[in-house]
Amino acid sequence: MNAPQKIEASTAKPHILSNDAEALASAGELARDFNRLAVERDRDRRLPYPEIEQFSHAGLGAINVPKSYGGAGVSAHTLARVTALLASADGSLGQIPQNHWYLIEALRLDGSEAQKRFYFERALQGERFANALAEAGGKYATDQTTTVLPDGDDFVLNGRKFYCSGSLFGHWIVALAVDQHGKRQLVFVPKACGRDATPGLSVIDDWSGMGQRTTGSGTVIFENVRVPALALVPHHLAFERPTRMGAYAQIIHAAIDLGIAQGAFATTLDFVRTQARPWVDSGVEHAQDDPYVISIVGDLRVRLAAAEALVKRAARIVDKAEHEPEAFSEAASIAVAEARVATNDISLLATSKLFELGGSRSARAALDFDRYWRDARTHTLHDPIRWKYFTLGNYWLNGVKPPRRGNF
Repeated sequence: MNAPQKIEASTAKPHILSNDAEALASAGELARDFNRLAVERDRDRRLPYPEIEQFSHAGLGAINVPKSYGGAGVSAHTLARVTALLASADGSLGQIPQNHWYLIEALRLDGSEAQKRFYFERALQGERFANALAEAGGKYATDQTTTVLPDGDDFVLNGRKFYCSGSLFGHWIVALAVDQHGKRQLVFVPKACGRDATPGLSVIDDWSGMGQRTTGSGTVIFENVRVPALALVPHHLAFERPTRMGAYAQIIHAAIDLGIAQGAFATTLDFVRTQARPWVDSGVEHAQDDPYVISIVGDLRVRLAAAEALVKRAARIVDKAEHEPEAFSEAASIAVAEARVATNDISLLATSKLFELGGSRSARAALDFDRYWRDARTHTLHDPIRWKYFTLGNYWLNGVKPPRRGNF
């Protein structure tokens, strides 16, 4: 395993992006750069410290900080497009900022004015929020045993977390914990190394997933970590009233799957044109003239376009839910669930068809094409797609509303 590096706020002032167009242009430029060494990073599990610093320096970590606090305040549609661009280049680099952006939205919804001013400024300065939300030992994936309890003027945080995406690269580790009233709080804990390390905080590089190998999604342990009241954000409130919180999280996840599919589709086209061989019975000179190859590519493109359209449609409704949550939060959750079904399916299909159309030579280890499928298969396990289908069917057939949770 790679040893975690010391993470400090960059001394170079990050660029402050001011609008959606700038965010998209910056993401496109980074995606082209990130794609160059994607094979090396995946094959050798080289953790992307330089790339994450590029991401922060470019100002992409602050694009959803509201304009009133100095950020670009980009739309959910733009955030999804930025995510897909990054994921098309590298499925891990598309995943790492997902929770960072989620936590900024959580602050927007339920942070106090003091918390918004403080933490949004940290994001604008290039600092990253990494998640410590999930736990590995409960009966259900949503179970929480981590606690944050009052102790004098402060609070004490105790618990063990896993699947902590981006924790190796974060300046802040944000835990989901239950308070003395049984309510869920987000707890912002500063991370540093050496003499400046937060006492009782351990960030362990033990993620061994077959895909998304460089997301830094290992274990985080909190042992009597003391935090001030400013560190606690009442996250339970986001799900006790109509908000776009769950849909906002899920549209980013949909965009990760979409981006992986887009990357695999582009690679398929290039490989078929330049290296794949036609089947002997086709009677053609080039694989790109094989009628069955042409047909499958056409089918893939239709499915990919459908997924893109559903993500765009869902993101537009998520944007409406920002300003009119009572009217649009439910519709946003349903639309995003529909998009997630489509992106789940096309990411798995496109990453598999790459090999079918590329032929045996596409399976060479040096090409590392399997990273697309491994990344897609790993990421699509976040939420069981069978329950998306059930919830959608129950909504349209029986009028049963979707649950208010981060996975809807």
